[in-house]
Amino acid sequence: MRIRVPATSANLGPAFDSAGLALALHDDVVARVADGGLLIDVAGEGADRVPRNERHLVVKAMRAAFRLMGGQPRGLELVCANRIPHGRGLGSSAAAIVAGIAAARALVVGGDERLDDAAVLDLAHRMEGHPDNVAAAICGGLTLAWSDSPDSAHAVRHEPGDWLRPVAFVPTTQLKTAKARALLPATVPLADAARAAGRAALLSTALTTAPERLLAATSDTLHQEYRRSAYPRSMALVDVLRAEGIAAVVSGAGPTVLVLARDDDEVEAASARAPKWFSAYRLDVDREGVEVVPLSG
Repeated sequence: MRIRVPATSANLGPAFDSAGLALALHDDVVARVADGGLLIDVAGEGADRVPRNERHLVVKAMRAAFRLMGGQPRGLELVCANRIPHGRGLGSSAAAIVAGIAAARALVVGGDERLDDAAVLDLAHRMEGHPDNVAAAICGGLTLAWSDSPDSAHAVRHEPGDWLRPVAFVPTTQLKTAKARALLPATVPLADAARAAGRAALLSTALTTAPERLLAATSDTLHQEYRRSAYPRSMALVDVLRAEGIAAVVSGAGPTVLVLARDDDEVEAASARAPKWFSAYRLDVDREGVEVVPLSG
């Protein structure tokens, strides 16, 4: 089976650990049941660093999904074509988890019944630790996700406006999510929390039907300032772009900067402002989420 899974950008400013946007930058995984053993081939992003054994994240996700469906295959062969940058806040780990679960489900006869969509989200949430990226990778489009417990999660999907022109400005430096989370305080002022709640509530409207509200809807008081020391260049770019009325945020845990441009003029203006150490990825919204695709083509 061949699985295609999109990159994702989480938080989108104020909706910390809850909002996610799927982006048309994809990892491909081809998985095959073999007579025995484990064979892994990786090309592209992270090919020189990811393990080629049971510690590989796609394999771990496949094993977890097989376990829920009642057993393990005799052997596995896995080929990964990675295009999503690692450690940049574009959901590479969520993509690996979702791809592995989807691949395992596709390889099992009756997998859709043994592991339904709700169970897929629950498992991906448990493995990732938060539901925002995995929900967007599964559903595509704009998702709002929440969890009732560490074991379960829920998501609703919205269709972003056709006008949306996302641009990801990706630096050469990486940042581990654990390090970024360690910079966050245990508590925040009530006024900041209330402000973030209002902006997060506005976010889905701004991204679907009210682009004129995007700048206000992406204003954050919960996490970006607290993590400024971890990605000062990224925050400097966010500051410059927002001062010019362009909706720019730190993507996920960073250090990528995501611009939610409303038209091609904003895309050009943002690109002109970005320093040379950022690579610009002009991306469409992925509206399908994880897919089983033909092996050829």
